[in-house]
Amino acid sequence: MAVSHRLFRPATTTVKNTFSSFLIRSISSSSSSSSGSSLDPKIDLEEAASQLEKSSSTSTSPSPYKGRNFHWVFLGCPGVGKGTYASRLSSLLGVPHIATGDLVREELSSSGLLSSQLKELVNHGKLVPDEFIISLLSKRLQAGKEKGESGYILDGFPRTVTQAEILEGVTNIDLVINLKLREEALLAKCLGRRICSECGANYNVACIDIKGDDDSPRMYMPPLLPPPNCESKLISRADDTEEVVKERLRIYNKMTQPVEEFYKKRRKLLEFELPGGIPESWPRLLRALHLENDKQSAIA
Repeated sequence: MAVSHRLFRPATTTVKNTFSSFLIRSISSSSSSSSGSSLDPKIDLEEAASQLEKSSSTSTSPSPYKGRNFHWVFLGCPGVGKGTYASRLSSLLGVPHIATGDLVREELSSSGLLSSQLKELVNHGKLVPDEFIISLLSKRLQAGKEKGESGYILDGFPRTVTQAEILEGVTNIDLVINLKLREEALLAKCLGRRICSECGANYNVACIDIKGDDDSPRMYMPPLLPPPNCESKLISRADDTEEVVKERLRIYNKMTQPVEEFYKKRRKLLEFELPGGIPESWPRLLRALHLENDKQSAIA
């Protein structure tokens, strides 16, 4: 493997990410109680699921694919590009891209009751319970319903079989897209991630060039470099080290494998191996989703 990095000297030290210390996973209500967290007793799993079922009812909205309500889920290791491809499909299909990680961050930055409870969990290194995530998701879907949104693309949920079962009980998921990428490329991508400390834009300084062999073709992924005004302001996540990234991938694979099997048994899982960067992968993904007839969608 030949992986090169084009680095820029950051203007500041590495940024810390509050959410790197925990994963959004399921724990039972009893486990939540025993952990000492002070979740509002009114927010239990049954009620949260009921709220999600009510808010998942969709209405029609203008879209190039009018008449089709897309209820899709994106799975994939951290750093694989779920957000990038989910966002592109969101724009193409006219449905919202809902990332549970964003919902948690938004709630954490607010001043509501759930925010104070979340901060307590994070400060004590606790896991975020299912009922909390489902409550946030139901609020988001209800808000979308009121705005006339039709369908959704979920990113980051479900991550456990328990979450998948809850979701299945309240809404019908049409398709689960599982993005895959060679581990050496995935590792290089994570280590090459950079953020502009001023505007918040995301870049990647890794130039990935993996030689092909009998089992797999050559893979080339060019860097996503910043404009000149951002070069001196690049910072990296404090947890984007090789040791931490490998451990993050190990935990993800162990936790998510049962979810993949869950949807595979229901014949809803689409395994998609990314062949390279966006220019190469995007048109192939559209073909796999039978969306290749839209000429504008093939523009990378």
